[in-house]
Amino acid sequence: MTDAGVAILAAPCLALDIGATKIEGALVQPDGTVLSRERLLVHDLGVDLIGPIADMLKRVVGDEVVSVLGVGCAGPMTRGGDEVSPLNISAWRHFPLRAQLRDRLTIDVFIDGDARALALAEGTYGAARDVDSYLSMVVSTGIGGGLVMDGRLVDGATGNAGHVGHTNVVPHGRKCACGSYGCLEAEASGGAIEAMTGRPPSEADGATRRRTSELVGRAVGTLASVLDFDRCYIAGSVALGFGDEFFDVANEAARTMATMEYSADLELVPSGLGRDGPILGAALVGWRGVGS
Repeated sequence: MTDAGVAILAAPCLALDIGATKIEGALVQPDGTVLSRERLLVHDLGVDLIGPIADMLKRVVGDEVVSVLGVGCAGPMTRGGDEVSPLNISAWRHFPLRAQLRDRLTIDVFIDGDARALALAEGTYGAARDVDSYLSMVVSTGIGGGLVMDGRLVDGATGNAGHVGHTNVVPHGRKCACGSYGCLEAEASGGAIEAMTGRPPSEADGATRRRTSELVGRAVGTLASVLDFDRCYIAGSVALGFGDEFFDVANEAARTMATMEYSADLELVPSGLGRDGPILGAALVGWRGVGS
């Protein structure tokens, strides 16, 4: 059993998930029970995001006493989230998120990437509870991930390890928000599908669905051969919305890339977390920070 390096404390944790389209706050019990929650839509907030976020968190806490806030935020970011620059939130570039939240809420704040936070949740509450090495991945408006090896979340030199959306899958392909070309996020995310087809992913035709699934599978298969894992857990509205066909095609494509003997058993399967996954991950970021 893996806990991805998190020692869960007995006290509830205030949790904040900041994504490209929505921002959610919740109060989470150690057993994964969500006591209260509230959601904001990014496009409704304008330039000033931090004020409404802090006000929302205060409402979520209510009369409860909490000492820590865990945050999962789209990246990239500096280590610990002292500054965040989410590619899909243009108002935040080198934004001092940790200091802003700490000053407004007067509690300890710990921040990590939102997809990395989801990897923590997958290993603690989800389908990877008995798996020591795996890739956790989100295929939604954007594409992100977190890598757990030997039961520990891989941080990397700056704490940004796991940005699988920036694996190149189409040489000289579409320009990505990161500045490169042909990244998985630029070719297979919900945002990319809408930009290429003029329709939301839920209305994508069969050829688009198959191409998306194949590109994700090829990326995961390549990473499995390099990093030596044989399970990938995938969440997100695009992957889960495409259903069984996505996983059938993605697995077929992954196995054309993962041809080494140690990666031959690679499987791409749906996340076991459900809708609470991102907010549970954010809470685990808080507990991980306190316990480190």
